[in-house]
Amino acid sequence: MSENQRKIVIPGEVIVSGEDYLPGEGTEKRGENIVAIRYGLAEEQNKLIKVIPLSGVYEPRRGNVVIGRVENLTFNGWIIDIGSAVNGFLPILEVPKYINKNDLAEIMDIGDMVIAKVWSVKRKGIDLSLKSRGLGKVEEGIIIKINSKRVPRVIGKEGSMVSMIKEKTNCNITVGQNGLIWIKGDRIEDELLAKKAILFVAEKSYVNGLTDKVKEWFEEISLEDGKTVKKGGKK
Repeated sequence: MSENQRKIVIPGEVIVSGEDYLPGEGTEKRGENIVAIRYGLAEEQNKLIKVIPLSGVYEPRRGNVVIGRVENLTFNGWIIDIGSAVNGFLPILEVPKYINKNDLAEIMDIGDMVIAKVWSVKRKGIDLSLKSRGLGKVEEGIIIKINSKRVPRVIGKEGSMVSMIKEKTNCNITVGQNGLIWIKGDRIEDELLAKKAILFVAEKSYVNGLTDKVKEWFEEISLEDGKTVKKGGKK
């Protein structure tokens, strides 16, 4: 396979052969072959072969921004479901303002959605924080869910994909590494367009040249909505 080309592979499938290649994440070397050990997108970078998973459970990492649902309240914080094997915990001390322990439900109650950051991953739990810009309780907008393994494609290289979607839809978008995505626009129509675009990217996450395909998709949507005037035609 050529550099930057991606193809879908299944466990046990030979991706490339040759002594020049090195096995990366999701692969192993068997003789002269690099073999996939999980389902996903195989890619090569500087002779390193890896497989990007397209499905699976979210695995929290320190520094991840996640979106979760308040599941319970304790005497000193909130239990947050972030879609991982264990729940996250948001202590009062990690909220950037003074909170009386008796007022936790007024700040966030069961069922509320929150954007937080993972600051510690332990065997028995995940500690969350709101002490960064853009974090906090979700008050407006819509939240959608995709498989967490497809989040890198929605974000794109250096944020290129999500930046394009923001620009085309005039929406603020926060992509949680756990697969939950918050969308907020001035109009519900803009939010729904952003939702469609993100779901399109997630569905086509295995496709090469995905950025160009998303650009074409936006052009087609624009034409369907009558927002673009065809040459020699009318709206």
